[in-house]
Amino acid sequence: MLSSEVIQNALKAVKYPGYSRDVVSFGLVKEISTTDGVVGVAMQLTSPNAEAALQIKTEAERVIAALPGVKQVIVEVRQPAGGATAPTSPFANQNKVSGVKRIIAVASGKGGVGKSTCSANLACALAQLGAKVGLLDCDIYGPSIPLMMGVHEKPTVNADERLVPPSNHGVKVMSIGLLLTDDQPVIWRGPMITKTIQQFLLAVEWGDLDFLLVDLPPGTGDAQLSLCQTVPLDGGVIISTPQEASLGVVRKGIAMFRKVNVPILGIVENMSYFTTPNGERVEIFGHGGGKEEAARQDVPFLGEIPIFTEIREGGDRGTPITVSAPNHPAGKAFLQIAEAVRKNF
Repeated sequence: MLSSEVIQNALKAVKYPGYSRDVVSFGLVKEISTTDGVVGVAMQLTSPNAEAALQIKTEAERVIAALPGVKQVIVEVRQPAGGATAPTSPFANQNKVSGVKRIIAVASGKGGVGKSTCSANLACALAQLGAKVGLLDCDIYGPSIPLMMGVHEKPTVNADERLVPPSNHGVKVMSIGLLLTDDQPVIWRGPMITKTIQQFLLAVEWGDLDFLLVDLPPGTGDAQLSLCQTVPLDGGVIISTPQEASLGVVRKGIAMFRKVNVPILGIVENMSYFTTPNGERVEIFGHGGGKEEAARQDVPFLGEIPIFTEIREGGDRGTPITVSAPNHPAGKAFLQIAEAVRKNF
């Protein structure tokens, strides 16, 4: 049975960074509460070391979540700041991007679900709705946004030595692909990825934007964490296909956003179905999985995108279907999703 004593005993496994003693023996645990499987813990540190606070918080969440009967864990780590005691976030060093009203991450748990295609079309659809839009390609190892957006010129540098992103279809675009020669591979470790993403966010002259969409690589690695640490995100859009192999990893992406307090704007089901020339509907990857997962996760379902050859052709040409054929069923589907995203703000 869950009790304060059980939780406190579990916390004895959490060592203070650099010491062999645990947080309980140091007297850092100040409050423990448990109600219907929801466990709350408040700790008070004497050091302003944010890295130590993050390590303690992460480890405390892990050991408590492993206890039988725990449904949710809320750990608050307080630290001294300016002589006062205040809650400290692991992401306290975030910076606002000058001129950008909202930053939205477009993510997927796994590759091959059409995330970049959706990012490009969503950006163009928001621009068609009258918004000022930027699109940042954070897929450092496999940048595809320049091709899909038809942008090939390198960014310029202004008098303040800031990169000025090129634009097309009413969308400003930045990508590592614009700074490399053709077929040049990126062979970098994590710290270089982090530094590049920070520069793309804070050293680029984005100007006044209503939305900056960030096309993330698959997974929950360096790029995702760097983004969350660098700037405050206003929401995340999750792209999935209907099949369970995709949805299973989507859950990890949702959990990641929730862990860093990023609102989930909704799930998009891409490659939802295919219509043959004689009108037969073929559900190649199954159907309805995205909507069902949205209901399970209690997040909005933003819509479904059918499989159309025209979507692929538009991406290969550098003219997304929302631009080349806005009245096509696929163009209308992307526009409806853009409207659903805009209604969140």
